[in-house]
Amino acid sequence: MNKLSVRLVLSHLLVAVLGGVSTYLVVRALAPALFDASLRGNPNPGSGHFGGGMGANQALRDQFAAAVDQSLLIGALVGAAAAAVFGVLLAYRVIRPLRTMRSATRAMARGRYDVPVALPRETELADLAADVNTLGRALAETEARRVRLLGEVAHEMRTPLTVIDGYVEGMIDGVLPSTPTELTQVSEEVRRLRRLSGDLSALSKAEEGRLALMPVALDAREVVTAAVERLRPQAEDAELALLLHPGPEPLPISADPDRIAQVVTNLVGNALRATPAGGRITVTCSRTPSEAVVAVQDTGVGLDAADLDRVFERFYRAPGSRAVGHDTGSGIGLTIARGIVEAHHGQVTATSAGPGQGATFTVRLPLR
Repeated sequence: MNKLSVRLVLSHLLVAVLGGVSTYLVVRALAPALFDASLRGNPNPGSGHFGGGMGANQALRDQFAAAVDQSLLIGALVGAAAAAVFGVLLAYRVIRPLRTMRSATRAMARGRYDVPVALPRETELADLAADVNTLGRALAETEARRVRLLGEVAHEMRTPLTVIDGYVEGMIDGVLPSTPTELTQVSEEVRRLRRLSGDLSALSKAEEGRLALMPVALDAREVVTAAVERLRPQAEDAELALLLHPGPEPLPISADPDRIAQVVTNLVGNALRATPAGGRITVTCSRTPSEAVVAVQDTGVGLDAADLDRVFERFYRAPGSRAVGHDTGSGIGLTIARGIVEAHHGQVTATSAGPGQGATFTVRLPLR
């Protein structure tokens, strides 16, 4: 009784029965009266002599009523049967695409996302089938990203683990001395693994919307200035000019200062890796009527138009990026920055005039 097909058939049958019953009651109530009125208006129908008087009229009336009753009963039965047949056909047409979609969703639950659902003629069912297809594509893309992420994490971990393993084995075999120089190299690779672990944790929380934010009222210029100054020694070591223009107007925002500093650090760190020696990185603070704007512009390798969105993907590195010191970056700094900015109801975008023309990353946060 809870099946949709049974309910559709019963609904058609109920409509037919109600229609037949109402038709029967109306005809049964009106037909005799109309028949009597016609007899009174034409007492000698046909050849001119009716004969038999009122008794014959009553007999004729009863025969007419009986014929009407039989006709209505037969018509109601035929109508109900036709309604049942058409109800079954319609229910089959409605249930068939639903069964196809059910099979597709069950296949998706088993991990098969390449099961397209044909679009039926009915608009509502076609919209539902299109949504199922969209869900399948989204799940397939998510699974592909998950598999790619596992491969990329394994690749990122392989290099420091190989270095650590080589140094440790060399020390055990006596090939390498256990001097501070060699131990420092091992310590750097361990720190790199720890940083990668922290970045992956932050990335996971950012993408799942679980970032722990502690927003306070602050001036964005102060956070940006502090973050830039912390990176100035790295810029000097890389022979880069790091310029800061905080602007004359305060930028009052409600944000987590540590997270905003992390965003600025990631953006400037990305610019350091993308800019060759002798280049320039400019950090500018400004405002619009409703937003605080922080722009990080470099004169580095630049980006193709197709890479402007990809640069925020996990582990993506622009061609020509280089290591700053011994740090090549985890490849997810920009992804984390975007997640943090979006958690603050802002947005971060990338623009570039093309390869070799540098790039600009712009953060927009709502003013308090």
